[in-house]
Amino acid sequence: SEEDMYRDAEEIEREKILLCETSSSEHKLSVAPEIDIMEYCRKEWRGNTPVAKRMRKGYEAVAQKFASIRRVRGDNYCALRATLFQALSQATQLPSWLQSEDFTMLPENLLSKYDWIKQWQLKQKLGRKMGEIHDEIKEYLILLRKKWKNISEIKGPIEKQEACDKLFKNEEEEYSLYEALKFLMLNTAIELYNDDKNGRRVPVFSWLLFARDTSSNPRQLMHNHLNHIGHSGGLEQVEMFLLAYALQYTIQVYRLYKYSTDEFITLYPNDPEEDWPVVTLITEDDRHYNIPVRMCQETML
Repeated sequence: SEEDMYRDAEEIEREKILLCETSSSEHKLSVAPEIDIMEYCRKEWRGNTPVAKRMRKGYEAVAQKFASIRRVRGDNYCALRATLFQALSQATQLPSWLQSEDFTMLPENLLSKYDWIKQWQLKQKLGRKMGEIHDEIKEYLILLRKKWKNISEIKGPIEKQEACDKLFKNEEEEYSLYEALKFLMLNTAIELYNDDKNGRRVPVFSWLLFARDTSSNPRQLMHNHLNHIGHSGGLEQVEMFLLAYALQYTIQVYRLYKYSTDEFITLYPNDPEEDWPVVTLITEDDRHYNIPVRMCQETML
């Protein structure tokens, strides 16, 4: 095809291999087993195009800090999946916002103020009639709290990892957790929007979020963006900030295609709160995210 004229033959071949792998049984695993980071890089980026060279340099830089990588299933939930997996696999306590008494009342409280939330796009459950929307979302929030609490109480790192792996093999529970995260993002967006309208200080990304033609208010954000996450679209850059604020986590991302620029390591938010835990992800294109694991000893010290 026309566009193939501009691509390295190895790059095209690599894409075919990836497509085959995705359609094989491996895609059933939400988060694949770990593999040596440089071994993964050599397998993925064999060509001699400028892009391949840049990616290899990027992976070499990440390999100074992390020994391995875990590939994340590449659907439109992958930013949520990678972030939540990392947060749970290193959780040692329940975050304060998950402990608050009114946490599970959130859907009811928001729906009583904003009727338009009834148009929230719930994931379809097979063989089950949809209940009231706030009951469904409440169920997801309760599940999120329960899973976070259970995993954070596991002391041994191997057992904790096994519990995370088990959770991310259970599709029903896994996708329910993403719905909970999306709803928390909506709640955070409403809070930021109202703070700005009432003259309170808001982070810069909040202005950018509501400066888009497609999300000038929380209702539009829900209709045009949040409802599509996991279905027809993933998270955009500005929504990574929103996710970080919703979870009260700093999301540190190695953006490999930005290697040798100031944006190679990007923080969401870029002025994080000191007490927020940090999770680290890797992306080659700001669309798909993988997980670096096993910090190198010298880095830990």
